[in-house]
Amino acid sequence: MFQEKKLVVCDLDGTLVDSVPDLAFCVDEMLRRLDRPAVGEAKVRQWVGNGVERLVSRALIGAMDGEPDRELFQQALPLFLQLYAANTSKRSRLFAGVEEGLNLLVARGIHLACVTNKAERYTVALMKDLGLYDRFALVLSGDSLSEKKPSPLPLRHAAQHFNLAPPECLMVGDSITDIKAARAADFPVVCLSYGYNHGLDIRTAGPDAVIDSLAQLSALIR
Repeated sequence: MFQEKKLVVCDLDGTLVDSVPDLAFCVDEMLRRLDRPAVGEAKVRQWVGNGVERLVSRALIGAMDGEPDRELFQQALPLFLQLYAANTSKRSRLFAGVEEGLNLLVARGIHLACVTNKAERYTVALMKDLGLYDRFALVLSGDSLSEKKPSPLPLRHAAQHFNLAPPECLMVGDSITDIKAARAADFPVVCLSYGYNHGLDIRTAGPDAVIDSLAQLSALIR
């Protein structure tokens, strides 16, 4: 159990929204236009979590680590960005329990903020299309500030925005990046078991708690 919290900061992709179906469509369509074989949603689900540049690189080499041919990458990245701009939310869906979980927090008067590394133009479109944007009093994207997660800056900025100290806040995410940001900002952190952590069990990264649904979060806060 956590002491009373006044602010819950949520990650977006892998925490609130399953965005992999759209990302996978764009990856495979990008590869098709480059006359390369599709990789499929299962592999993309393992590769997401470090930004679109890394996702494109991994798709081109078919592996987590390594670098593609520079000329090929420079050809592929604009293709992917164009595709994703047109397919940000066509296949993405809220994870089960997200609506209920947010409603429970709001009913208790807890402030909500969203901190994501996704670029603002995609963040706003995705959140608005899925009915999330107006639920959050503050939304910080990967290009909103000079640094993004795992830097503590976005979380500290969120706390300061509400005039709160870190112990009054809680980070909710799904990846090691979220945990690193929370630890650096002195935020307690809860992770969802279903998110994007490159196929690794998030429990091994040592969050303060792991839940299977956002609907379980309110019960952890006194």
